Amino acid sequence: MPHAHAIARLNDATLGAFAFVPPSATLDHLVRYLSTWSGTDKLFTLMQYTLKLVAPVLIARARLQHRFGLRKEPTRNVSSSFARFADIIGDFRMLGRFCGLFPVLQWMISMERNPPPTRALLNVERLQGWSMLVYYPLEHLYYLRKHDLIPAVIPSIISLTGRYSRRINLNAGKLAVWSCRAWAVYVLLQFAHLLEDRKLLLMKERHLKKGKDVSVEEKKDLRRRWGVFWNEVVANSANLPLAIHWSLEKGFFSNELWPTIFALVNAIASFRSGWKATALLPRKPVAQNDVGDFDNPLVTVEKQEM
Repeated sequence: MPHAHAIARLNDATLGAFAFVPPSATLDHLVRYLSTWSGTDKLFTLMQYTLKLVAPVLIARARLQHRFGLRKEPTRNVSSSFARFADIIGDFRMLGRFCGLFPVLQWMISMERNPPPTRALLNVERLQGWSMLVYYPLEHLYYLRKHDLIPAVIPSIISLTGRYSRRINLNAGKLAVWSCRAWAVYVLLQFAHLLEDRKLLLMKERHLKKGKDVSVEEKKDLRRRWGVFWNEVVANSANLPLAIHWSLEKGFFSNELWPTIFALVNAIASFRSGWKATALLPRKPVAQNDVGDFDNPLVTVEKQEM
């Protein structure tokens, strides 16, 4: 009996070692965040562009060390590994967006039944939805063509009827450019969306200032919404130069370091926004002087970062 008890204690101390690890609210938050595709995509975006930024820095450092005789070769294997890993992550993220059209369709259907608070926002979001309906199929075709999974020439829909024999050339470069142009339309429309968001937040702010008994929860909620707004301004402002660069056949930046920097800024802002959005908020008590519900003015569908 003492021998069995000793074995049980040994098992508890080894196999059950995690009994000594206290529960972590941060770990719970991370699992909750990464359990969604959006959260996972944001994390991989952050990893991708961090690696793409670190790789050239390591290369420059290796060349500088080689110049001063501190290393034999002017290259570092780890930098090329970082660059390859970043490319793999980018390919994985693009493959994951093959399901991105479904939430857009869901969003557009829901939008017509539960429209935004203003007509201007409704029209902006309608146009954004249509731009995504163009963006996703073009990007999917680009991905399939890039990996040589579909032929370069396919029959048109009209030719299937047998009346005409017209074929469509699928140029991967052009598909990528036009898909990015559709995304650029979304990004530009998002600035119009943000202007409307700002009007609604200012209206809410004036409403609270006129109120006599404004609760602490309402003030915190307004500050939180302003935080979400400014975070979205940063994210979309970083997306704008990327949208312009990737929408041009020859690009806008001659140095690829700039797109990487802008993409990393967007990745940080997007990850921060998603992290705050998945935080567990304390339950808001119902107050007698509640001024009413105020719909979140920001777009409810996640934009797909490139």
